[in-house]
Amino acid sequence: MEESNRQKKIASVLQNDLANVLQNMLREAGQTGIIISVSKVTVTTDLSISKVYVSVFPADKADGIVVELNKLKPTIKHQIAQLTKNQLRKMPDLSFYNDDSLEYIEKIDKAVKGEDNPLKNPDLLPKRKKS
Repeated sequence: MEESNRQKKIASVLQNDLANVLQNMLREAGQTGIIISVSKVTVTTDLSISKVYVSVFPADKADGIVVELNKLKPTIKHQIAQLTKNQLRKMPDLSFYNDDSLEYIEKIDKAVKGEDNPLKNPDLLPKRKKS
């Protein structure tokens, strides 16, 4: 089902505000050398739940940061609610997920260029191993 205009508007407002809040939280925590970007936000039709997909660089720290963000949900939700209080009646619940699409694209690029050939090295495709 396609998203309504209202869902798209709320998702874009949340995406911009979340990016700013997360960057400020990283800066205040003294974390250097880590970049977080909010790649996508989706909102349910009843506007009560939103899924936030974050892309983290370097990728090896992504899982830990997503777990930490999910622990800090109430704090983040409060800060976003303060920023959007004139735009939203009710702040949707946030769920953070790791967006690993960039690593996936990079693996496909390497396979196409011939650097990593999954036919010669079947360990590159763990999902395709025969049991």
